[in-house]
Amino acid sequence: MTATTPLMVVDGAGVVLRWSRRAREIWLRSDSEAVGRTALALVAPDLGDAGDDSGYGTRPGSGPLVIHDVDGSPVDLRIQVVPLSDGAVAWGVFEADGDGARLDTPTAVFDILHANTHDAFLVLDPALRVLSVNEAACTLIGVTAGKALDRPVGDVMRPSRPQELDDLLRGVLTNGTSVTDHAVRLEPVDASSRERFADISAFPLRNARGVVVSMTDVTESMRSDRRVQALGSVRERVGRSLDVVTTCQELVEALVPGFADIAVVEVVDAVVRGEDPPLSPLGRDVPLRRAAFRLEGPSHRAQAHPVGDVRAVPTPTPYSQVLSDLKPRTVTLDKNTPWLSADPERARAIRASGAQVLLTAPLALRGAVLGLLSLYRVRPHDAFDDNDLAVTEELAAHTALSIDNARRYTREHTIASALQRHLLPPEPPSRTAMEFAPLHVPADAGAGTWYDAFGLPGARTALVIGEVSGSGIDAATAMGQIRTVIHTLAALDLDPDELLARLNDTVVRLAHEREALPASDPLRRQPLRAGCVYAIHDPLQETCVMASAGHPAPVVAHPGGVVHVPQIPTGPLLGSRDGPPFATASVPVRDGSVLALRTTTFPVPETPDGDRAKGPLRIALTHLDRPLGDIRDDVLYRLRDTAGHHDVLLLLARTRVFPPDRVATWDLDFEPTAPATARHHAQERLRGWRVGEETAFATELIVSELVTNALRYGAPPIRLRLIKDATLTVEVSDAGGAAPRLRHARTADEGGRGLFICAQMSHNWGIRYSAPGKTIWTEQTLTQAPDAGIPDSA
Repeated sequence: MTATTPLMVVDGAGVVLRWSRRAREIWLRSDSEAVGRTALALVAPDLGDAGDDSGYGTRPGSGPLVIHDVDGSPVDLRIQVVPLSDGAVAWGVFEADGDGARLDTPTAVFDILHANTHDAFLVLDPALRVLSVNEAACTLIGVTAGKALDRPVGDVMRPSRPQELDDLLRGVLTNGTSVTDHAVRLEPVDASSRERFADISAFPLRNARGVVVSMTDVTESMRSDRRVQALGSVRERVGRSLDVVTTCQELVEALVPGFADIAVVEVVDAVVRGEDPPLSPLGRDVPLRRAAFRLEGPSHRAQAHPVGDVRAVPTPTPYSQVLSDLKPRTVTLDKNTPWLSADPERARAIRASGAQVLLTAPLALRGAVLGLLSLYRVRPHDAFDDNDLAVTEELAAHTALSIDNARRYTREHTIASALQRHLLPPEPPSRTAMEFAPLHVPADAGAGTWYDAFGLPGARTALVIGEVSGSGIDAATAMGQIRTVIHTLAALDLDPDELLARLNDTVVRLAHEREALPASDPLRRQPLRAGCVYAIHDPLQETCVMASAGHPAPVVAHPGGVVHVPQIPTGPLLGSRDGPPFATASVPVRDGSVLALRTTTFPVPETPDGDRAKGPLRIALTHLDRPLGDIRDDVLYRLRDTAGHHDVLLLLARTRVFPPDRVATWDLDFEPTAPATARHHAQERLRGWRVGEETAFATELIVSELVTNALRYGAPPIRLRLIKDATLTVEVSDAGGAAPRLRHARTADEGGRGLFICAQMSHNWGIRYSAPGKTIWTEQTLTQAPDAGIPDSA
């Protein structure tokens, strides 16, 4: 083992600066006897202190100088540069244990360098010209000692940045401080050589007599580090996105600069859309999309085709061959390369970029072709080697797996989006008392958001908006289930709070079904939760009754420019097994007001300081004197990039006055004559509305049966209301709480056919409960009298 502590430390003149205990043992001289004297006088007693004025020492004769210990045995020594505390350089003399260089010349600096075979050294004068160079340095920089001596160091070393090296060495001379571990790229000697990398350290000689430059060849280390860094960067950065094009862009950004000067990724066009990749060999007509390109500096002239361009790869070229046999290739590029004529656009781009070498590798997985990676280097002496090829294969495999994951996600997202699109209702048609304008901005994830708007008996309108936790097909499926249940419950004419309570029971059961899935099913670990707002607008009362299940309240904008978010009780999310009960709030809504139901991802319009200019929704809703579609578009244009990884959904609904001449209400006496009176009122009103005889006859019969039912089973007061909208609605209200039920009377029964007759004569009927009692209603399809073209009269 080579000693790590020097026997002695000498300066450039050969004078001993430090004397070790081991040196005292070898030459039997104390520190006081050694320090300050020339080393040769101590280790070669026959010379004594004789020497020239230079201080380097001389010896008679021309034979080699042999160093002996006090017993006359030869001592092998190794010389190495060591730094001093003041930043200057000195020479450490080590015991070599047989593998070091012998100190066989009398000089203390230049000849020491020549004898050292472990490190490459240059000694420079104050003008930075080479005074001495050892064999290791000649081998590293590729010149002979004769051609190096007395030449500027920049000409000898050929650094890629000459001025940078010159400034560094002059700084060592001027400041007298050492510089260590500075990497320098050395240009090749000729066209057949490769570039080299050296790690240099520079030490000043005492009295500003020059600079000693120590060099270590780190070419393979630098190339290995570059490969490791490239592979690590790809593993860290590529695959973070579940988007095919973004994944390709991540790859080129990880490789340029560093591993390559230019990187191009082309992907089979069907893969970008989420379709299955074709098997190898790739057909000549299969189009590839240029998904990513990166080049340091201006790149428009160096691109054969712009990013996004779709075309097949010309053949025969290295690119087509790689896509055929799935084997990477390295290719030297020059003007005589024959295959460039098959791809003129790419040949032009290669010449414009100055690319000298190409490495192209397939992006393939399980025999299926996903795309092609092409890497270029501009420096002709920086060719791709076998190690680069192996690393490229590994990073291409990682990228191919990431692209396939993104493709599968794209496919699932496409299916989920299509499913959501078919489950969502079309734009709701305007009603007599309300018009609609929905806004849906789909994002990369989601597919669990929905809205709804449908009519209820009594000219009322139900408004719904909500979102299901999770994303993809599972969220879209759950959304479809919940939307169907809402329609079913709405047909029972329930109040918003009661509807949400029953809806929550259904979602809890669906959540139990998820929990019962096999342990291997990932859906089992995704809890089912949903937020929802259900509102009922009554134009005859000019109110909107709403309830929330963990969802933001609608925004209400009034014609005067007032925009506010009503304070409504917020119940638990749907799917919760505990929590407070759902509650309703009634909000006054005048003619011309706009209700805005939104998802949680929509920017919140509330402003604590009351500034209405903040938020796209608030700004758009302060100007209601426009078509509702224009307000919706205004909101969309102001959103810009606020849509994130989830859908943005907005339902705008503007209220309108229900025509008063289409509503008729009568309070009836609680007397046996009430059915006859009700039939008379209904007959007169239907005649005024030009209702067809068939509908009028059925309506009179329904009115008679419902009023009779109220007299027999209900309580006063009794009220009859007729509403002419898209359908004809008959409502009979009383203060009784008993719930009637549809009966199928037997042949001999004298009663029990009232509700059965009403159900047969109408296309829909139901019961609505309220604080004063209940309301039984029916709906009929309208038929007009022959003179229906005449305007209605009150």
